[in-house]
Amino acid sequence: MPSSAAHDLPRPEYPRPQMARADWLNLNGQWQFEIDSADSGLERGLRERELAQTITVPFAPESELSGIGHTDFMEAVWYRRTVTIPAAWAGRRTLLHFGAADHDATVWVNGVEVARHRGGFSPFTADLADVARPGEDATIVVRVRDPRQGPQARGKQSTRYGNYECLYTRTTGIWQTVWLEPVPDAHLRRPRITPDVATSSFTVVTPLSANRPGTSVRVTVSDGDGPAATATARADVDLAPSLRLQLPEDRVRLWEPGQGFLYDVRIELLDAGGAVTDAVDSYAGLRSIAIDGKRVLVNGRPVFQRLVLDQGYYPDGLMTAPSDAALLRDIELSVAAGFNGARLHQKVFEERFLYHADRLGYLVWGEFGDWGAFDGREQHPTASFVTQWLEVLERDYSHPSIIGWCPLNETTQMINDQVTQLDDVTRGLFLATKLADPTRPVIDASGYSHRVPETDVYDSHNYEQEPAAFAGQLSGLGKDQPYVNTAGDRPISVPYRGQPYFVSEYGGIWWNPELAGTEQDAARVGSWGYGQRVRDEEEFHARFAGLTGVLLDDPDMFGYCYTQLTDVFQEENGIYRFDRTTKLDVGRVRAVQSRQAACER
Repeated sequence: MPSSAAHDLPRPEYPRPQMARADWLNLNGQWQFEIDSADSGLERGLRERELAQTITVPFAPESELSGIGHTDFMEAVWYRRTVTIPAAWAGRRTLLHFGAADHDATVWVNGVEVARHRGGFSPFTADLADVARPGEDATIVVRVRDPRQGPQARGKQSTRYGNYECLYTRTTGIWQTVWLEPVPDAHLRRPRITPDVATSSFTVVTPLSANRPGTSVRVTVSDGDGPAATATARADVDLAPSLRLQLPEDRVRLWEPGQGFLYDVRIELLDAGGAVTDAVDSYAGLRSIAIDGKRVLVNGRPVFQRLVLDQGYYPDGLMTAPSDAALLRDIELSVAAGFNGARLHQKVFEERFLYHADRLGYLVWGEFGDWGAFDGREQHPTASFVTQWLEVLERDYSHPSIIGWCPLNETTQMINDQVTQLDDVTRGLFLATKLADPTRPVIDASGYSHRVPETDVYDSHNYEQEPAAFAGQLSGLGKDQPYVNTAGDRPISVPYRGQPYFVSEYGGIWWNPELAGTEQDAARVGSWGYGQRVRDEEEFHARFAGLTGVLLDDPDMFGYCYTQLTDVFQEENGIYRFDRTTKLDVGRVRAVQSRQAACER
């Protein structure tokens, strides 16, 4: 893995582990900063002058780790920093990368606009070749707008001044790593690596920035014993050469749940004389996903998905993990509690999280943070919803830990039994996802309003707290009459057609060991959760075992997702506290989940 020149920076690790180059420069750390409360900064000259405050990037200004800690609404924020582009990069183009900035970012370098990006969850890049050369200073100015009003993919960010229920402190501005990277004029772009377990091979598609006469692409797949397969293709006739790498029989090893075996993948761009002009290091896992009736198969066998809802929030960093170790720790805590994967909920997680999931064989459902389009009557997503989601699919396609996609969550769009705008968006996002990635199952909209009859997976959200009533509500699945979410008594989904089915949100058991009294008492001190709070830890374990047992014992259920891994601010229904310390007997939670599920027999 390449390393930055400086190692004392916040979040110093390489941010893009599936496409790593040797040379790069981490721009995290101290930047000039200023809040632009009325979004009038361009008129007031903020682009041209020094800024009033200092912030620690990549942490959002609402967070403690940023050094700002301003949690009121900010219509816009500004950043400024001057950096010298390394002279050793002479002869190459310099790319400026942003992991994510929420929500509407404009970037100027040396006074020239080099990028405009709308969407708070996906990465973007600016090419600095025409405005700053190696050995020269580059003054980077960034304005990020985050308007309070209007449709915007916000995920779980509160649209009120304070946090409430399951909505949390906002994230404004830069919240993932900023970095520079040199590339040649004709260079490799992000590869798409597709495993094929049936033929023990990988297909590697290698998009190029341009074609040059006589050039070629070489891909090498290696394991601990060295190179296992190599393939070469011409790079002067196709913008995205495709190579198939066949593994020898004695070098085949599957990526399995709980055992994330990864092959190293080296991709090289060669000139007409065979010299390497660009190279990236990647990795791949050999695993398959299939559907057999109501079962979802991993590598040809049913694996009951014992998932946990992971919100990806931290007390000091909000949506940004305080360290790479914190990302890894969340997966370890989940596994310790008996879960084998997670639904990454209402947030596009940092790519480093997926890297750790890949290494550990941790099953992941990728989701978009689509909440934020509801106006009180109907949902009005903008074109940026589709654009961002496609950028996410491009970024994350090659991660073996991702076993399914969920572009929408809890949509409620039927108005007077009429098809609405979001019906079109739901189908559009489903089709876009299937076109971008035909290898994974897609849920058209998790819970509530399924609007695509051919959706690969059908699910529901059910927070019934009484196990017997929970079992009764779910008893019809074997007759193809599953529990479905409704608007009152009115159905809001297309009919179920026998797809694999799971309860993708359940439980949410409200428990704070330090809090006694009634729900009203809890509300007064800012505690919130689903249903009636348990009175003590014994009641928690009895309820968890009862609810989870209903799902494990249903032969037509392929998995579940328990709400949730940790408490988040006032939402106190986690297995762990918000600070990741223990609040109950995790061993008992693990024991409940450890027995074989009916669909695995």
